[in-house]
Order: sequence, then C-alpha cells, then structure tokens
Amino acid sequence: MSRVDHRPARIILSTFGSHGDVLPFIAIGTELAARGHAVSVATSRSFEPQVLKAGLGFHALCGTEVMDALHADPDLWHPTKGLRLMFDLAVKLARSDLSIVRRETAQADAEGRPFAAVAGPLSFGARLACDSGRLPLITVYLAPFLMRSRHAPPELPGIDLPSWLPGPVTHTLQRVIEHTIVDPARLPALNALRQELGLHAIENLSDWLPSPDHLLLMAPSWFAPPQRDWPRQTTQVAFPRTGSSGDTDRIGEDLQAFLNAGPKPVVITYGSSMRHGRHFFEAAARACAEAGQRAVLVWGRPERIAAIHRPDQMTVRYAPFAALFRRALAVIHHGGIGTCSEAFAAGIPQIVVPNGFDQGDNASRITRLGLGARLNRTDLARAGTDIVRRILSDPAMAYACSRVRTLCAETDGIADACDVIEAAAARGDPNRPDRTSRASVEAPRSRVMSGA
Repeated sequence: MSRVDHRPARIILSTFGSHGDVLPFIAIGTELAARGHAVSVATSRSFEPQVLKAGLGFHALCGTEVMDALHADPDLWHPTKGLRLMFDLAVKLARSDLSIVRRETAQADAEGRPFAAVAGPLSFGARLACDSGRLPLITVYLAPFLMRSRHAPPELPGIDLPSWLPGPVTHTLQRVIEHTIVDPARLPALNALRQELGLHAIENLSDWLPSPDHLLLMAPSWFAPPQRDWPRQTTQVAFPRTGSSGDTDRIGEDLQAFLNAGPKPVVITYGSSMRHGRHFFEAAARACAEAGQRAVLVWGRPERIAAIHRPDQMTVRYAPFAALFRRALAVIHHGGIGTCSEAFAAGIPQIVVPNGFDQGDNASRITRLGLGARLNRTDLARAGTDIVRRILSDPAMAYACSRVRTLCAETDGIADACDVIEAAAARGDPNRPDRTSRASVEAPRSRVMSGA
C-alpha cells in the first residue's frame, strides 16, 4: 500500500495480556514513531522495558503483580473461566485506561495535533472514552475468533458445537448462549461503570467491543476469508510480525551452539503466560524423542521442566521465534496467534494443543488449510509420536506451508496497520481544512488491503 505523509499526530496504544497480545502494539508504535508521530503505550508494567527500549512513552495500566497473579491462576486456561478472568480484569483496569486516554487526548488538543487511540478488545477504558467523547478509536483484533458471522462462524471457547452444523445454525446458537448465559453474568459491572459516566447500558458484549469508527483485523484473508456480515468498519491486513519488539531478536550463544550441532529441531512452546504446562512439555518432549527428532523447549519457567533430560533436547527461557523457527522443522504449541503467524512465516508445520481464548479457532483454521494437526493433551500423550512423524513426512503439508511462507513474505501487516491509524488521525486533524470533527468520524466500509 502506498504511503501518504500526514502531519505528526499523538497516538496512544492500549492493551494488556501476554507477549502475543502486547508485542504487536509495541511493533506498531515503533513504526509510527519512525514516521514522526508521538506515541505512547498503555499496558501492564511487565512490558515497560520493551516499551522504553522501543523509544515510546509508557503508561502503566497495572503493576507486574497483577498480571503475575492472573497468569498464576490455573483457571486462566479454562475455556470459559479464563474469559471471565480477563473480562473482570478489563473492567478493573477501565478507569485507569480511561484516565490515560483522556490525558493523551487533552495533550493532543493542547499541542494542536491530530490524535488517535488504538486499543485491544479488552481495553475497555479506551472504548468508554470513545463512547463518552467520540474520539477517533481503532480497535485491533489480532485473531479472527471475535469476528462473528453467520456465514463462517468462528469456533468460540467453551461453546462446543458439532462441526457439521450449518453456519447460520452455529451462529444462532452462539448468539443465544451469549445473550442468555454469558452477558447476564458479565455485563452488570461494566454497565455500572457506564452509568457513572452517563452512558446507557449495553446488552451484548461482543457487539460493543469494536469501535464504531474502525476495526482493524490483523489476520490475512487466506487465513480468515472476509465475510459480508462482518462489521462494515473492518479493515483486514496481514499478521503483525513483531521483529525486535521482544526481549531480544537474537538467538543466545548456547542455543546457537545447540542448533549448529545437529539437524533442525522441533520447537515446543506453550505461550508466555502459561504457568501450568509441565505435562504438555513432558508429552511433547517424549513424542519428539521417540520420533527421533531433536527438540528445543521454550518456556519462561524452565525450572518447572528441569527434570526433562533427554538426548538432543535443550530448554531455554526465551528465544525470538522469528529467528528460531527459520531453523526448525516444526512447532508444537498452544495455538496463540503470534506463534501461529511466526510458524506460517517460517513455512513449518504445526501441532496445536489449544486451551482457550482464540486458540481452538486458530487450530481449526490451521487444520482446514492443511498446515498442521490439532490434538488435545490426552492425544498428545497417547499419539504424539505418530503425529510428529506424520506432519514431517507429509508432502502436501510441506507444500501448503511453503506456499503460506511466500504469502507472508509478500505482506507487511505492521506497515498497513500504521497506514490505517495515520489516516484515522488525519481525519480528525484540527488544522485540516476539510477536517471531520471527532464527534462524527465516518467509518470506512469493510475492506481488505492489497496483499492481505
């Protein structure tokens, strides 16, 4: 997509969660800052070092201890209880988030700059600020499981419906469950806060989550084909490759030596937030060993799997997936969208063992596209060896992965996302002659950018 120069804007990016939730926002902020904009990130203090390393402003939505407590809770990875925990935390952080967005808006007004807020779906404060002041807000979905559609309904965690049901039936049942079970239990706290702000109550959470102005889906059309009943304000771009936004973009010396010492390994990881994955790592490591494959185990809690001492296996606390996956045969993981997209870019097959959130839907899309296999934890322990052998010897899967690698190489989701954000800020530029007021920002029609 061709670049258009815009006046320097003040932009606030708001999100919280795991590395996969936050690092794409830091990468977007880094690119926006390189284009001359004043960019700040509001997130948990856990990511302050990465934000500051990127040269961006930092606002703490919460302390490190809040996210540590969340990640230590085993219910976080329950299909339904995990969503409740995240929703409850989103409501608790909404006041802080709202205050930060309002301060950034006031600063932009004082400087006479264009302004835009960019937020994840659980940044309720930014969404409330949009309802209160109609500021330009771009909601970012990093995975397509939140895109409701009667034509191609996503797989939702905790709603186990038969795959053979027609799309419209699945969609209707999902909506009935939302309206009768999910919303009545989760909305009172949010609506109480809305009442304090003089806002009317909402009746459905999933309908309210996206900004009425802009919804940016950072998943390409080959992975999530656009549907005609998606929100009309949707723009779809490629996956957000995070590059150097993590702890480091270089493979450590010990891991480098291990990689150089033998054939390509299988990577095993269960996400940066998982604290209860010992049995997963044990089963995956055993499957690789019995299949005759070397393995690299990546987990932020290596002491909890220290008992795994197998020949040709190495455990590391952190590794940059973009660099590591280029030197891997395959990856066994939880199905987080960030890990999925790095595997796509590397052109390697995947074994996905999902827990909750978007992971089941991502796994379903991967299997439909012939890019890997989906297992539950019981199947991984029972049949993991055979599945490792199968995905590594399947020529059709190798071809599909190679084709997707080419598609990923031809796109730049971060750059396209920044184009959307710049355009949104420019529409509210106070010095623009044909300026659209912040009270009446026009929503674009649903579209897919070229190359997505």
